[in-house]
Amino acid sequence: MLDILYNRRSTRKFNDTKIEEPIIRQLLKAALLSPSSKNSQPWEFIVVNDPELLSQLSVAKPHGACLLKHAPLAVVVAGDKSKSDVWIEDCSIASVFLQLAAEALGLGSCWVQIHHRYHDDDQTANEFIGELLHIPDHLEVLSVVGIGYKAVDRPALSEKEIDWQKVIMNSYKGVSLLFTIVLS
Repeated sequence: MLDILYNRRSTRKFNDTKIEEPIIRQLLKAALLSPSSKNSQPWEFIVVNDPELLSQLSVAKPHGACLLKHAPLAVVVAGDKSKSDVWIEDCSIASVFLQLAAEALGLGSCWVQIHHRYHDDDQTANEFIGELLHIPDHLEVLSVVGIGYKAVDRPALSEKEIDWQKVIMNSYKGVSLLFTIVLS
């Protein structure tokens, strides 16, 4: 499991290889198995592999979505606010499970934030995607995860890149670092 975490890096450049249906099913299975508050499972996943729709998704917001134009697959993660008051957290976990599964299956992925982002001055990114994909009004798009075979391999993270200064033991009072060992 830790190897997956060290190796998973945001991938914004994909090759043209189509993702096979059994692999797509594995990705979705991982997302559907993710935990949620009170097992409410407030998520729904819209799988997009149509090149024209992917191109249109790539302009859902001014910055950060352009990678979707050349991704062979995108999974839109939407949540039903009526099912859970923590739908954002639940859908975030599902998005991350999807990304970890992609890495485990030899794919790259990148999260595109949609919630609280704007398409333009008159329309939110959520509204734009909702209209584009005919998403029912009771659902709100949290993210779009672009997925594909990596065009460029990025080096794995190393132990040196783990910032142990972010970990405090028990309390900030008297600040006691959990690990003071410097890894070389």
